[in-house]
Amino acid sequence: MNVQEYVKDYGRRAKSASRVLAVTDTVKKNRALELAAEKIKENRDYLIKENEKDIEYAINNGISSAMVDRLRLTDKRIDDMATGLIQLANLPDPIGEVIHGTVRPNGLEILKKRVPLGVIGIIFESRPNVTADAAGLCVKSGNACILRGGSEAVNSNIAIAKLFREALKDAGLPEDCVNLIDNTDRAIVNALMKLNKYVDVLIPRGGKGLINNVVMNSTVPVIQTGEGICHLYVDCNADLDMALNVTMNAKIQRPSVCNAIETLLVSKTVADKFLPVVVKELMEKNVEVRVCSISKEILGNMEGVKDADDSDWDTEYNDLVLSIKTVAGIEEAIEHINSHGTMHSESIITTSYDKARKFQSEVDASSVYVNCSTRFTDGFEFGLGAEIGISNQKLHARGPMGLYELTTVKYLINGNGQVRE
Repeated sequence: MNVQEYVKDYGRRAKSASRVLAVTDTVKKNRALELAAEKIKENRDYLIKENEKDIEYAINNGISSAMVDRLRLTDKRIDDMATGLIQLANLPDPIGEVIHGTVRPNGLEILKKRVPLGVIGIIFESRPNVTADAAGLCVKSGNACILRGGSEAVNSNIAIAKLFREALKDAGLPEDCVNLIDNTDRAIVNALMKLNKYVDVLIPRGGKGLINNVVMNSTVPVIQTGEGICHLYVDCNADLDMALNVTMNAKIQRPSVCNAIETLLVSKTVADKFLPVVVKELMEKNVEVRVCSISKEILGNMEGVKDADDSDWDTEYNDLVLSIKTVAGIEEAIEHINSHGTMHSESIITTSYDKARKFQSEVDASSVYVNCSTRFTDGFEFGLGAEIGISNQKLHARGPMGLYELTTVKYLINGNGQVRE
């Protein structure tokens, strides 16, 4: 079977399953999620064993420690996967919701109703928990899915998908509501991007190269998820203890993810006081610090600090690297963010209400924070149960994509013999 036929087979099975799932009641969908959560927790030893194969491969192939961390399944991450599925089961089902209704002068009753998208293709890298999150979100929102993870997590992904398909079967739903393509041939991705007859929308979740490839080459409609060049701006009115704490969390708590900051902007009014403290603490935590010329002058050529160049302001490191720029004030900070950011997540530390509102109003991003870490841009943290990705585009979905972002609408028109004159 050639690549096109191989992928079409997944498409046909997913499309058939999607028609069943679209009209499945909430109770049965929730039961499938609950069973999947149980199986994931009960089979943690199996999941960790399969994940260890991927970890060993990653280490042997020189993948960075930050990316290895992104790949690793721990007891906590397994518990989080299960908890996310239970949280999804407890959320209201968006399918069937009547968004709007009206009666026209001619007596026609017109209802606008929320319905599934159909079949969602998801192409992702590294993080095996995406398999559970994506499958759970799709099932709850009435969509079948075709998942294609990266080769670095293939064993973990196969194990999670296997348990999920068992849960679907036990709940009385088609196993093909969730499909994982376990063939890591890159040609599979190209074929999936052309599967318009069977796939209704494609969501890429991963690095810049993957996302750009899908956006530029897919004939299936794409929801673009976010490259995360995120910023934290420390204003002249900032509580500097808070600024230090938030900086450390936003950079080092999990540096490989898209909502970690890549650039720290500091008002020149507080730079003399704040920069030596924050840089010292960052370097103690093994963060490579790259600074602008003004910041370097303030730091007095502190040992270990590197010079930033223009490319640093446009780089998503996904690692323990942080670029720092001293700015004149909030106007320059906003201008820098809107010029170099990726419309993902941005934050300001300030005690000024006016500056906080100005920052939130003028910064163009899906999530704009005041006095807290950008690390909260996450479906679980936002109470969405999980997320299928962080969209930094402006059409249909923006920010963490939960259940409602995986639906569309249908108009239902009821009459009693009306004809148009």
